[in-house]
Amino acid sequence: MNHIPNEEYEFRVKLVKIYECLCDLTRLRVLNVLAAGPLCVCHFQEILREPQVKISKHLAYLRARGMVECEREGNWMIYELPAKPSRELRANLACLQDCAREDPVFKKDLARLKLLAPKFSDTSPCGCTDVERVVPNALKASVRS
Repeated sequence: MNHIPNEEYEFRVKLVKIYECLCDLTRLRVLNVLAAGPLCVCHFQEILREPQVKISKHLAYLRARGMVECEREGNWMIYELPAKPSRELRANLACLQDCAREDPVFKKDLARLKLLAPKFSDTSPCGCTDVERVVPNALKASVRS
């Protein structure tokens, strides 16, 4: 029986966790939208047009596998991509971005995000206390132009 070195085993496990997350369309859509910046669950609901329960379930799945991070702000959870993603995660997210550019579902999600960004910023529909953190400045600027 061959023994796999611990470092190699950990690498394989990490890679499997990434691919488990990437085998679901809703999770891919969540990750694609998060590439634009942090969002709360109610923002995902409006952008993806999916129920809160479904969004929360997939965000919990991604969080448990280290694909997203979250921070509580009042009653709301703000989700974002990891501040220090692994090399493997970074490479797979870049691949997702490349593939998503041509897919109509992903394009609609990003268009909806762009359209809703002023609403998120101006009305703060989720009650987030730090709207600037939730809707990135670069995205708001692109909406105004």
